[in-house]
Amino acid sequence: MKNIENMNVDGKCVLVRCDFNVPLNKDGSVSNDIRIKIAAPTIKHLINKGAKVIVMSHLGNPSKKRRMNEKKPLLERISSKLPEGSIYCVKDHLSSAVKREVDFVDDCIGKKVKDRISQMKKGDVLLLENVRLYKEEKENSEEFARKLASLADFYVNEAFSVCHRKHASVAKISRFIPSAAGMLLQKEVTMADRVKKNAKRPIVMIIGGSKVKSKISAIKYFIEHTDHVLLGGKLANAVLVVRGISVGLPLPEDEVIDAVKEVDFTSPKAHLPVDVIASPDRTGTAYIRETGPGNTRGDEDIFDIGKETIKMYGEIIKEAGTIVWIGPLGLFEESSFERGTMEIADRIIRNHGALSIVGGGDTISALSKFELLDKMDHVSYGGGALLAYLSNSPMPGLEGL
Repeated sequence: MKNIENMNVDGKCVLVRCDFNVPLNKDGSVSNDIRIKIAAPTIKHLINKGAKVIVMSHLGNPSKKRRMNEKKPLLERISSKLPEGSIYCVKDHLSSAVKREVDFVDDCIGKKVKDRISQMKKGDVLLLENVRLYKEEKENSEEFARKLASLADFYVNEAFSVCHRKHASVAKISRFIPSAAGMLLQKEVTMADRVKKNAKRPIVMIIGGSKVKSKISAIKYFIEHTDHVLLGGKLANAVLVVRGISVGLPLPEDEVIDAVKEVDFTSPKAHLPVDVIASPDRTGTAYIRETGPGNTRGDEDIFDIGKETIKMYGEIIKEAGTIVWIGPLGLFEESSFERGTMEIADRIIRNHGALSIVGGGDTISALSKFELLDKMDHVSYGGGALLAYLSNSPMPGLEGL
């Protein structure tokens, strides 16, 4: 991949695609700005090289009725207020991270944006509006990609977390402008390649969380190509239900059922919880009980793995040479259901000889809560992208680089 070290950007406009899809408080303010901070080194490098830096990102999935391609100008339509889904809320955090005032323009293509760019000087930073306010972004529109590319002399992809998406600002834009990988993206690929190409055995994959359908195909690949796949969270719950073990839980949607049936969970490499923490409510206020997954009642749900599962998983982790963990193993946000995720994190840390890579927003939130994030060898901020890359799924955002 081409990298930014070889780009002569002095006096040039550089469009940097970041991932500032940050969590927000109820009032719309940023609750955690780590995704902004980790992109700062690339932006500061470009600033120091004399570039005019234009920053572009998505934030959430804005509703269609707020999309920018409607006929009336955006700000007129909503009485001079920023649109629902505006990325303006990250502006001050970005200014703090790159240690200079960042300008903002309430669009990401068009004359207004080009006029603002024409006024930029070396070292200036301009933040564009949420790119997903255009439906053409997720449609992977070639015309939209061309318009984005026309804003700058160079394009830098610093958003590994969306490189598995066929979106215009990630997958198609590099066709129309000289492109390179940012520092963080390079590190993500380098660390993932240590697993793909030179992993120390045994390789243990720990996969939890939700987003079941998108993870099943990766699990099928890992069962075939790694040594152990340990499952937890809502993902494991869905598998237990489809396999007829947890009969008390509701069936997942049909597409999840079909996907689960395609995977050989009878393989000795696939490991499901042997005991679980069940409760009728997600706070555990009424009661919580430890039971076999087949003994859950109709009014209960599974919110964590049990102590026997922790012990079983811990023994496998103890012998691992490489550990990749994506997705928490329970509802860690509630103290009643945090033990499984916390204990598995502890088992990983104890294995000093293994390479440990963790990924995904919820996993990172859990490890942050337990103050264990800095104990891992590498933290990836792209859980879905990391799974896709490790399972040899298409990575449209990397192909152009």
